[in-house]
Amino acid sequence: MDKDLITNYNHTITINERKNINISGVKKIDSFDNEEFLLETTMGYIVIKGETLEIIKLDTYQGNVAIKGKINSLIYMENVGKKEKEEGIFSKLFK
Repeated sequence: MDKDLITNYNHTITINERKNINISGVKKIDSFDNEEFLLETTMGYIVIKGETLEIIKLDTYQGNVAIKGKINSLIYMENVGKKEKEEGIFSKLFK
């Protein structure tokens, strides 16, 4: 994804009945599996937790991501710097 282009886009999140989530303004998908996604957006990092999660749409040019599955939580992470990221964001989540 071209981070310079995407910083100009608005960041929105739409959740439909905890089954589908559409996110705009996504700069990068750092990691994902069927229970957790870590996304870098124009407004900071987001952790999405759930069950049987999977990407159903990925538009790298526009910075849009659509995910389906049962959404249990969505959390914005504050002050995630490069040094903290290298130490491991997930280790901070599970303290």
